Amino acid sequence: MSARTRILDAAMLVFRRHGFRRSSIEQAAEAAGLTRQALYHHFKSREALFRAVIERLYEDALAAEIAAASAAEKAGGSLADILVAELTGRLRLAIASFEGSPHIEELFSEHLVQGRDLYQKYAGLYDGQVVATIERVCRKQRLVLAQGASASDFSRYIVMAINGTKSAYPAMQPADAFLRDLEIMLRTLVAGAVGAPKPPSIKSRSIKPATAKKSARTKPGDRK
Repeated sequence: MSARTRILDAAMLVFRRHGFRRSSIEQAAEAAGLTRQALYHHFKSREALFRAVIERLYEDALAAEIAAASAAEKAGGSLADILVAELTGRLRLAIASFEGSPHIEELFSEHLVQGRDLYQKYAGLYDGQVVATIERVCRKQRLVLAQGASASDFSRYIVMAINGTKSAYPAMQPADAFLRDLEIMLRTLVAGAVGAPKPPSIKSRSIKPATAKKSARTKPGDRK
């Protein structure tokens, strides 16, 4: 395990235990088994350390999203199945990272204050992943998005569904209820936004004149 990984693991424990505002570089150094000077060699401030923890969380959530979508697709799931697996895979990891902490609401709100640019960066990456999934699955399963909506439009509707569900569950708690309601929202959205599969295209068969005119067979008596 690298020193950076050890520090980030320790910092996550400290932030979970004390929240952001009551945590310190000294606490993180002690949890990692390092001196304060050694930790400062990697991170110059508590804010920089918190940003690094959040960025790793975003990266892990993206990896979980990709893996969940791939597994659901290989299992032959519908578009709704795949999107539910993909999005809940990402969000479940984010929830688990801070779940059980008495400071969970502070940590979720503080990550937007300290890492707004990171949030925007990964929101774009998450959106790109969902768009790619929609386009790929619609192409493979010959699905049509209703009313001429694009995959980007559909992804935007999904973000709105997630944000709407979050508004009813601060810090996405309780997690099981949040994820259950989100799944219902997503499946309802897919049902209304996706039309029937396109019929497979039938290529016209060319009939050769020679084979088309095999009408009268030559009788033996007709031959000279």
